[in-house]
Amino acid sequence: MSIFEALMLLSFGAAWPFSIHKSYVSRSIEGKSPFFLIILIFGYVAGILHKLFYQYDQVIYLYILNLLMVSVDFLLYLRNSRLAKVHRKISQPII
Repeated sequence: MSIFEALMLLSFGAAWPFSIHKSYVSRSIEGKSPFFLIILIFGYVAGILHKLFYQYDQVIYLYILNLLMVSVDFLLYLRNSRLAKVHRKISQPII
């Protein structure tokens, strides 16, 4: 197991709870990029597959944890996007 890989994943993972909380509370998609979140999800899946097939060690759990947090943030993005569409529809004046 590489301590540097674990520290990198812990560092990245430390930011996700704050991002998830902000997405949940604000109900806004401002500042979020679904493309960026999908790229991160792809990267974490690739890291998990690497650990499963080539170099299995305990760091896989950090990859899984980060994948789960990014996935939650992506799901909140989808929810908030839907809420924004409903709000825009309700806010449109009736002609």
